[in-house]
Order: sequence, then structure tokens, then C-alpha cells
Amino acid sequence: MEQDEFRTITGMAKGLYKEKGSKFIGIAVPVRDEDEVKGKLEEVRKQYHDARHHCYAFRLGYKGETFRTNDDGEPSGTAGKPIYGQILSKELTDILIIVVRYFGGTKLGVSGLITAYKSASRDALEQAEIITGTIDDCYEVHFAYPLMNEVMRLVKNYKLKLLNQHFELTCTIVFLVRKSKSEEVHEKFSKINGVKIGIAYMC
Repeated sequence: MEQDEFRTITGMAKGLYKEKGSKFIGIAVPVRDEDEVKGKLEEVRKQYHDARHHCYAFRLGYKGETFRTNDDGEPSGTAGKPIYGQILSKELTDILIIVVRYFGGTKLGVSGLITAYKSASRDALEQAEIITGTIDDCYEVHFAYPLMNEVMRLVKNYKLKLLNQHFELTCTIVFLVRKSKSEEVHEKFSKINGVKIGIAYMC
């Protein structure tokens, strides 16, 4: 992948793994922050309130810099880490995977548990739609109406995504640009006499 790209999933997906009477339900959901993680965990715990364990792992941020694993009572390292391993194997971020376990009466042992949580997670990801997104910078540009053609030529040439535009005597546009092109685009706009460009924080 390019340095300004990331991979995530578009929506909820479920997987299933069964072993010796135990049932493992993998639930993968896209999340943007830790508050959303907490909310999704509460939803799943309520929905599967009669399950023995609700183990999970999540990864957040364009570079996956925020992550956590939780074994929820299973032997240390047998649930959260295998789940997280599947997230890493697909190079995903902004994702939470919860694996719900219904105990079947027979213990699976450490290796059996690792296989089960890994398999349920993998199956959920196999059902998910994975997309590649871009890391973007957001700029706001102010210019006088006579400069319209020059400004819009850059918008077209760099295929900038316009979020807002206001055209009168004094014009304003707000756009997104891929991080890898950010400096170059900023420089091009800055060189147009009469154009003011700055970071837009309300994107």
C-alpha cells in the first residue's frame, strides 16, 4: 500500500467456528474511536448476554497506532491475541472484532482456544467487504472571482474533492487532497497571486 492509504471494512460481518460443542461467533465491525468501540461492545454483550465469553481486539488510527486485546476470562493470550493477529494479517485498521463463545462443556486447551478464536475471526473477515481509503489533508482557499479559472484548473488537474464552495466577489473552496500530494498542491495554490490557502479544521 501507499503511505497515505489504509484498509478497513465497510460494515458488520459475522463468522462462525464450532469445536467440541463450543460455538465461537466472530463479529467484525468498523469503528472510528474508542467510544465507538465501547458502544459496540455493550451492544454485543447485551445481544449475547448468555454467552460465556466476549473476547475482542481492536485497532485504530491510519497507522494502527492504537490497539488493545482482551481475553475476557479465557487463559492469557488465547483469545485477544489470535483475534488481533487476524486484523494484522489483513493489514486492517479502524476495526473491532469480538468473538462470542458459548461453552460446550469440553475444554479445548490452549492450542484449541487459539485455533478457535483465530478461525472465528478469520471467517468474519472473509465475509467482510474490505476497502482501501486514503489519508487526506483538508484545505480552505480564499480568492477573488477573477482568479476562478486558475483555481479551478488546479482542482481539476489534481482531482481534488470539493467539500464546500462559495462563489461571489470573494470566493471560498474547501477541499481534500491525498497526503502524498498535500505539499505540492499547497505550493501550487500559494504561487497564485491573490490566493490564500490554509488548513481547514472543520472537515
